[in-house]
Amino acid sequence: MHRAHKKLDVWRESVALATHLYQVTEKFPKTEIYGLTSQMRRAAVSIPSNIAEGAARASSKEFAQFLNIAGGSLSEFDTQLEIAGNLRYLSGDEKQIIDQKIGSIAQKLAGLINNIKKKASER
Repeated sequence: MHRAHKKLDVWRESVALATHLYQVTEKFPKTEIYGLTSQMRRAAVSIPSNIAEGAARASSKEFAQFLNIAGGSLSEFDTQLEIAGNLRYLSGDEKQIIDQKIGSIAQKLAGLINNIKKKASER
């Protein structure tokens, strides 16, 4: 089984983000378990999952497509983080830490997509 995704920094960072998010949302109100908590967890898990699925695909075009989907999930998660922050479910420091992780992942995703497109155009 091909496991190229495990070599990608962006995949490792997004797994760490999802894991961290699970720990953070444990402190959310129990009334949010089927609401914001569930939505945030799904979006966070979707990021590394789509990176992994894309890395397993045969073509660069498909890989880039799944990386774009991961980027969409990252944007969705970022929006949910803003809402959680507005509701004061997280401390300002915690939100800032997660914001920094989102920024790093977004930058790495964009770089990887550009790299894949560049290599595909050289063929």
